[in-house]
Amino acid sequence: MKFRIRCVGKVLLVLVGIGVLGWAVMTLWNWVMPALFVGARAIDFAHALGLLVLSRILFGGFRGHGGWRARRHWRKWEAMTPEERERFQAAWRTRSGE
Repeated sequence: MKFRIRCVGKVLLVLVGIGVLGWAVMTLWNWVMPALFVGARAIDFAHALGLLVLSRILFGGFRGHGGWRARRHWRKWEAMTPEERERFQAAWRTRSGE
């Protein structure tokens, strides 16, 4: 029962998040774009959601950088001995040109 409640809660949270993001895009577009560009016109909520999907496709998402890969690298870092960490940092410095 708790699992179902948690799942329904997460679905509702995602739907509310999508709605808020869509509203924010719509509001910002309607506030900025017509003022900057003469031919730009106001958009409605559906077009704002379309812009969100388009930005997801073009720019890679809303989760930030790394995701599960960053956690995997952090676990590898924590599993290293201090000597391994020092060698890794030295190799990284030589590659980056410091």
